[in-house]
Amino acid sequence: MQFATDTADARARDQEWIDLIRRMSEGDQAALATLYDTTNRLVYGLILRVLGDTSIAEEVLLDVYTQAWRQAESYDTQRGTPLAWLTTIARSRAIDRLRSGWQDQQRKESLDSLGDAPTNAATPEEETVASERQRFVRAALEALSPEQREVIELAYYSGLSHSEIAAKLKQPLGTVKTRMRLGMIKLREALSPILGSSK
Repeated sequence: MQFATDTADARARDQEWIDLIRRMSEGDQAALATLYDTTNRLVYGLILRVLGDTSIAEEVLLDVYTQAWRQAESYDTQRGTPLAWLTTIARSRAIDRLRSGWQDQQRKESLDSLGDAPTNAATPEEETVASERQRFVRAALEALSPEQREVIELAYYSGLSHSEIAAKLKQPLGTVKTRMRLGMIKLREALSPILGSSK
């Protein structure tokens, strides 16, 4: 009996997430915030297990939900549950970051110790593009109001839900949600050149 109840709960939860992803594909940023609130701890746990570094895991977590936002339209229920879709993105992003970390380590080693090791380091052009992208994102965050930036950073870097942010800041939940929504809209507009090029 308990198994049947758990299965029904899981189906209801999956349907709720499917609806959120559909709304995201239509440009509904509140749906993205809700999906993030209800799934980020599971996704973050997976990323942290792969990377073993909390600060890098937090960065990758933001990448995962950015990619989910961009690719919401291509989500297919026939290919898996929403959580499976998110964890696939998360695993891929985490492994990519792990590989790039290996490349960073290789660049730090002396030339003598590299010997005949394969040269998988990013090209100067790739490093320039990555650096420019980071500068662009930092500038977009700086352009937000301090209140909007604060709630977005608490959500994406600290993994707090809307209600947890409201409690921490001693602000009404509606105020937090509005700041988050407006901040995400501004970020999306500011980052449209690089988000659009990644589609």
